[in-house]
Amino acid sequence: MFIVTLTYLKPVEEIDALMHDHVEWLKNGYAEGLFIASGRRLPRTGGVILARSGDEQALRERLARDPFVIHGVARADVVEFTASMTAPGAEVLITL
Repeated sequence: MFIVTLTYLKPVEEIDALMHDHVEWLKNGYAEGLFIASGRRLPRTGGVILARSGDEQALRERLARDPFVIHGVARADVVEFTASMTAPGAEVLITL
């Protein structure tokens, strides 16, 4: 499993101008089964995406196609980890 952190590099107005395209890009990642969860960081300095395990290079290539990254308004950082414990009801995360 991967934790992707997006860090905004430009003002929120520039982020918001690309939000629709970014959300469509996210929806494609969910449809392909790659993304598990995503959302804004608080305070609003970026976002977080949980992605399924697999090929880190393929994930990085997908992240490079995020409109936020393409237009230079955000940076994507990737951390790989294996869940060994979860809260009740989240056991599926251990097998990802």
